[in-house]
Order: sequence, then C-alpha cells, then structure tokens
Amino acid sequence: MAVLSFQSRVTWGHVGNSVAEFALRRIGCDCWPIDTVVFSNHPGYGRHAGRVTPAAEITRLVEGLAEVGALSRCRAALSGYLGSPENGRAVFDAVARLKSQVPDAVWCCDPVMGDRDSGLYVHPALVRFISEDAVAAADIITPNHFELETLTQLSLPRLTDVLAAAYALRASGPSLVIVSSIEDAAAAPGQVATLLASGQGAWLVETPHRPLQAKGSGDLLAALFLGRWLATSDAKDALEFAVAGTFAVIERTVAEPASRELRLVAAQGDLVHPPITFPARRLG
Repeated sequence: MAVLSFQSRVTWGHVGNSVAEFALRRIGCDCWPIDTVVFSNHPGYGRHAGRVTPAAEITRLVEGLAEVGALSRCRAALSGYLGSPENGRAVFDAVARLKSQVPDAVWCCDPVMGDRDSGLYVHPALVRFISEDAVAAADIITPNHFELETLTQLSLPRLTDVLAAAYALRASGPSLVIVSSIEDAAAAPGQVATLLASGQGAWLVETPHRPLQAKGSGDLLAALFLGRWLATSDAKDALEFAVAGTFAVIERTVAEPASRELRLVAAQGDLVHPPITFPARRLG
C-alpha cells in the first residue's frame, strides 16, 4: 500500500513531506514523496533558503514513476502545501493520471493555505485553484477551521456553522471532509475539536487545547488519517486514530517549551500506539 505525497520539504524540522513520509511509513504505509518546495526550514522563522520546485519537474517525476510501472501500484495521492498555482495544476494532472491507471485510487487534499494566527500565506491564484478545482476533484479534504472559512467564504464561529459548511463542501465533491482546529465560540474554553463529515453522518473528537508554536500538526493529522483509512476503510476509526496520534506528538512537543518543531521522532512510538485516545461523538 503506497501513497504518492505532494508536499513541501524542509531539511530541518517537521512539516509537509518531512512529516508525512515519516508518519506514514511508521504506521505501515509506504510513502513516495514528491516535493513541491525544498526549503532549509519552515518560512515561519522569518528567513529560509531553497526554492519552489518547477511544475515541469513534478510532472516529469510522475512520468518517471509511470514509465517503470510504479504508478499503477499506488493506492492514493496526498497533497499539502503546493508552492505555486502551476504546481497545483501539475498535481491535479498527476492525480488524474494516477486515477486513469488505478480507478479506485483516492486523493486526500489538505488545502494548505493559512491559519487563524497568520492568515493566508499562499498566492491568491492558488486559493482559487484549490477552491474551484481541487475540492471538486478530491475524495477527502482536510481543511483547518480557517481554511474552511476561506473555501466557503463564510464566517463560522460556532460548531453548528462548521458542520453545515462541511456538509456543503462535501456536496461539491469530496466524500469525506475533516475539519481540524475548530474553535467553537459556544464551547467551554480550553477545548479544540476535529470534525468528520461523511455520507454516514458526522463525528466530533474533542481534545484539550495546547499552546503550540510548532507547525505541521495539520500535515500529520492528514497523513495519519489517510494511512489508517486506507488500512481499515473505517472513517470514524481513522479520525480517532489520527487525532490521538497527533495529540500525542503535540504533548511531547509542548513538554519542551523552547521547541519550535514537532517532536516527531521522540514520539514515533505514540503514532502507532497512542497513549491516550479520544472517542468520537456522533452529531445529529
């Protein structure tokens, strides 16, 4: 079972493919990374070295996989930070090529565009591509609360608003919508939630909120969910597994206040066997 992952790469730290590749392999799912950017470190530090991968290079790498017969052995595509609108189109075409060879292959699209603290950090044309093209073609989409508001162009202050928006997004194409980092204005303080909307209903998992400086927890959640879902075909189980594994890494990270990177390697055993699980509550 293999996942073709189109995400960012950092030499130091844990975001994008530097998270997904490790996490997927650790839980028993092979990962074939194609890097959309290659940076020395996460740009959140204020400076970085590296480059955005040319779209033609992404296309050529996928062609190389097809030429040796590897693409037909791939079960899913995972996309995250794309780097440029041109890379978005290259990934879109690559997924179409994968599905032409493997009709039941799935695309899990993590629409990495921004978060509540920093706002949007991608080109407006990339926002349009994700909103108008990627969402409709994806099988699974995993926005955070801020990204869901961006995709729907709505303010979603309450869980009921988020749920309605998730179902509306699902109606536009994807069969599964997972919304992370939900801050419900009507909920008790100190809690954060993750929502799953599917054709079988909706589930919510709540965890304690932790003050996290490190980036990449959304990348980790998407990878863990996809890997588990491919293994079990049980979306509720995959949600609980992904949230538990992500929370375990966050707990390890906040235990070291000076850490600005996820303690992914230190917590690797917790990815497989999370020490704390949080049951999903059915909504409606």
